[in-house]
Amino acid sequence: MPEMPEMENYRRLITDQILDVPITNVIVNREKSINIEQDIFISELLNTRVIFIERRGKYLNFHLNNGRRLLVHLMLGGLIFVGKNEDLPQRNTQVEISFGETTLYFMGLRLGYVHLLSAKEVEQVLGQLGPEVTDRRMNSERFLNIVNGRRGALKTLLVNQNVIAGIGNRYADEIAFEARLLPSAKVQDLEPEAIERLYVSTKSVLSKAVEAGGYIDTPVTKDDSHTGSYKSEFKVYDREGELCPQCGGIVVKVELNSKKTFYCPTCQHEQ
Repeated sequence: MPEMPEMENYRRLITDQILDVPITNVIVNREKSINIEQDIFISELLNTRVIFIERRGKYLNFHLNNGRRLLVHLMLGGLIFVGKNEDLPQRNTQVEISFGETTLYFMGLRLGYVHLLSAKEVEQVLGQLGPEVTDRRMNSERFLNIVNGRRGALKTLLVNQNVIAGIGNRYADEIAFEARLLPSAKVQDLEPEAIERLYVSTKSVLSKAVEAGGYIDTPVTKDDSHTGSYKSEFKVYDREGELCPQCGGIVVKVELNSKKTFYCPTCQHEQ
């Protein structure tokens, strides 16, 4: 599932392609991917323009010039491509929105969606999300206040979108590794120094992943060679049985609250 770095990468690349260009055509190949009748969805989008693209957690929020919003959540397997049909990857598309000669393709939306909503409806959805660690208003004190009073496994906290927005399985494991904490460490037992390390590692991992284009290596545009560069930077995720790049120990895989979890038992501890 695309996480915060992947969605931010999409936001940056899409913005360069479609902003302030009138929508000239809309194709819906799967009605379950949208939230209203197909004819209404199409008619309300035609001739409008996207004036701003906001990312919040794992969502993209397309602001239209008529005040409406397109809220996108890719969920598991969803991808985005922007360009021309001849350059499109060999994938089925569920929704296609054309801006003149450039088309925004939404692919793999088995569970994901493209919903046309009012600004108030979007606020209700996004209002349930927790803060983002990379937000300029975030600091170590605020992060400590978020963690204090929470209970349970560290990884469960990190992937809880109502507590901290944008982090999923992959980056949670990488964050825990960089913070030298076990994914199973009990949040309520963490000392302030350990929480500070967690804050620093969360900002570090997410920031580096954003700049590297995330881990999903399907290009977003025809000439995109940047997207997915962070995939080779994973230290523990999906590296079961491989050597830990820090200590030379063996990376292990376990199930933690039904989620596959990777860590180094030598480098990572309860504190």
